[in-house]
Amino acid sequence: MPLLFASVGDEVVVKNVGGSLDVKQHLNEIGFNAGASITVIQKISTGLIVKVKESRIAIDKSMASKIMV
Repeated sequence: MPLLFASVGDEVVVKNVGGSLDVKQHLNEIGFNAGASITVIQKISTGLIVKVKESRIAIDKSMASKIMV
């Protein structure tokens, strides 16, 4: 399922990342790679706030829909 559909508090594992090569590379650089553990901190009107490694990152709905967990 896309990360966008995860609930607040869920800890999920990235299975794969879709999108263009540039999008995949950007998400990989900030920690969204296969096997990474992600916790959904908060849902906001424009997307999600997630914890990746030890960082909190805001990600918009279009990016969150490209990350399969």
